[in-house]
Amino acid sequence: MKTIEIDDDLYFYIASQTKFIGESASDILRRLVMPEAQASAPVAEAPATAPQAAKTKTKKAESKPVPAVNGKGAKIVLASLESNPNKSKVEVFLEILAALHQAHGASFAAILGIKGRNRLYFADSKDELLKAGSSTNPKQIPGSDYWVVTNNNTAKKISMLKEVVSTLGYNDEQGQGIIAHFAD
Repeated sequence: MKTIEIDDDLYFYIASQTKFIGESASDILRRLVMPEAQASAPVAEAPATAPQAAKTKTKKAESKPVPAVNGKGAKIVLASLESNPNKSKVEVFLEILAALHQAHGASFAAILGIKGRNRLYFADSKDELLKAGSSTNPKQIPGSDYWVVTNNNTAKKISMLKEVVSTLGYNDEQGQGIIAHFAD
């Protein structure tokens, strides 16, 4: 097996084409690039559990396991999140939310129901968050139409991420794996 370096955007695209948890990058590329080989190739079975760490590498980061969501076959692409000590917690927080949005598409809208006792955490617009409270520092979740308050301490951001992954259907173990990208 050979290892190649690819740009992050290309890796995101390949990972987004995953049909089942544990499908290798080679299988995905084979399916996309050589569809005629697909008809003669045996169909790989989806594994029952999440795989060990993937072997595909990007220029910046090694792949992380891709968790399943309660057997629904949904996936999340966190593999391109790099461990960069120069990134702010807000940047990492937004990257995780963006990856979750990319993985869940329209069902990501369920996060709009996540609220604090006295605070709105997510909204469809910056203005909605600004009207809901002072000192919210709203930021748009990259690649989405959703906004999130970012003027919270790290513990509150972790709590928010826990609610997000739970709302999206991840079990505790899978949620902890996702949150670990932020809590490092």
